[in-house]
Amino acid sequence: METMTPPVVRRPRLSLWLLRAVLTVHLVAAAGQPVFAGLFLTGDLDAITAHGVVGSTLAAWDLLLIGTAIGYGLAARRWWVPFAAVGVFLLVGFQIGFGYARELQLHVPLGVAITTLSVLAVIWVWTPAAARRRS
Repeated sequence: METMTPPVVRRPRLSLWLLRAVLTVHLVAAAGQPVFAGLFLTGDLDAITAHGVVGSTLAAWDLLLIGTAIGYGLAARRWWVPFAAVGVFLLVGFQIGFGYARELQLHVPLGVAITTLSVLAVIWVWTPAAARRRS
């Protein structure tokens, strides 16, 4: 009598850890933005420079996020993840544009949305569900 061995199920290990790292750094940068804005409002004029630099760096970092999301999407068969990463990149781009245009009625709520999305993405990427491959 021959025993059957269960099929090997590959999990997206490396791509998941890369996505976790990139998303976590993204969240730290996004969460720091309101701090720099608040410091500027309390009179620290140099804080607005830091706010702009971190925002621009966040846009560049999101290009890395897109790359890691594509790798994870291929490994885990979660096709929505790369599309979500592109969406975040576009939102950050609009955010930068609204900020430099001084359109604060759009800049502030969009910043809140980006930070909220970042928190939700980091929560999800660290759950066991993100480690399971979809079939």
